[in-house]
Amino acid sequence: MTYVVNDKCIKCKFTDCVEVCPVDCFYEGENMLVIHPDECIDCGVCEPECPADAIKPDTDLGVERWLELARQYADVWPNITAKKDALPDAEALRDEPGKFEKYFSPEPGSGD
Repeated sequence: MTYVVNDKCIKCKFTDCVEVCPVDCFYEGENMLVIHPDECIDCGVCEPECPADAIKPDTDLGVERWLELARQYADVWPNITAKKDALPDAEALRDEPGKFEKYFSPEPGSGD
């Protein structure tokens, strides 16, 4: 098992999760994070830290899409290990549906 970040992270990018990760397996895109599936040790400490409830175990139904997205981008986006400020509209967009189709960006973030 590994954990995945879903579209609830898009345009929010709360980074509370990266501070608690013991193996630094989060990678930063322009407007979301992913967890590297080959680095995650399945400890689960990140899941309750996410204010947007965007982190789920890969055993949940419907997360295959997010696992594939993580595999694609974890190798090209920079590693992030320290908390940063959330994106400016994070609170307003936290529960907006359809964020992947509306806002996803394949561009990398700045990392640490």
